[in-house]
Amino acid sequence: MTESETFQAGGPLRRDVLMLGVSATVAAALSAPAVAATTPIPANQRRQEMGMVKTKDGVEIFYKDWGSGQPIMFHHGWPLSSDDWDAQMLFFVNKGFRVIAHDRRGHGRSSQVSDGHDMDHYAADAAAVVEHLDLRNVVHIGHSTGGGEATHYVAKHGKGRVSKLVLIGAVPPIMLKTPSNPNGLPIELFNDSFRAPLAANRAQFYLDVASGPFYGFNRPGTKISQGAIDNWWRQGMMGGAKAHYDGIKAFSETDFTDDLKAIDVPTLVMHGSDDQVVPIDNSARLSVKLLKNGTLKVYDGFPHGMCTTHADVINADLLSFIQSTG
Repeated sequence: MTESETFQAGGPLRRDVLMLGVSATVAAALSAPAVAATTPIPANQRRQEMGMVKTKDGVEIFYKDWGSGQPIMFHHGWPLSSDDWDAQMLFFVNKGFRVIAHDRRGHGRSSQVSDGHDMDHYAADAAAVVEHLDLRNVVHIGHSTGGGEATHYVAKHGKGRVSKLVLIGAVPPIMLKTPSNPNGLPIELFNDSFRAPLAANRAQFYLDVASGPFYGFNRPGTKISQGAIDNWWRQGMMGGAKAHYDGIKAFSETDFTDDLKAIDVPTLVMHGSDDQVVPIDNSARLSVKLLKNGTLKVYDGFPHGMCTTHADVINADLLSFIQSTG
């Protein structure tokens, strides 16, 4: 196990995203034909831009599939969608990679089902996409809750298909304070700061998160991107309230300790030192100690949403890791 810390700086995006066309996008996605997850798509038919996978329990999972080459699969954070990976997917498809991202059940353009909002289902849904597209030698990249999903997928379903794993601002090993994790966050924080405001006024809550701690826009002197805020809100409001409410338990209370111990592929753990959503000392610094082949990179002053605010830095480091041997 190795550990290195990288300290870098950069600037956020500039303002300019409107929320037009959401209805048309959702309608187009939901009208796409569902295909059984157990039926791989023939190689000469895989270049479609988007599609739906129907899971074993009947949930339709929306996915994007662009380009060719070694596949990179992205797992998004709560309560967002695959659109949150735009800066990474465009970068890597132009570098000759095949990029895949899906909307978690209850999020984005996937089915707004009532049940199954837990890490076992999340990982199984990701596996359905992988099997449907017959992906192999895959680099899995997960941010925040998506880091938990990617961790659980690689440990439970990834044998023989996974090349590398990247965890960015990710929730493992466990966020909640428990007897075995005494330095975790108290349950009251998740009740008072997540569940209560979501239930009371989800639309306002999502504006508050995006304009505050997620991108670090509440820090003095930070250049605020209204476009990034609006895009975060747009993605969140596309999903279902119940899925998002239940998902709080999934990202805060799931213990990924055994998953991390079971993973043997090269794993890069990337985390901002000023992550106000998933504190680094309760997550990345613990996760890298549990991994067999893990490397930690810490970004001084970077926020939770650093894939957006510092995409140039993150993309360059991701490319370097993916192209590295070992």
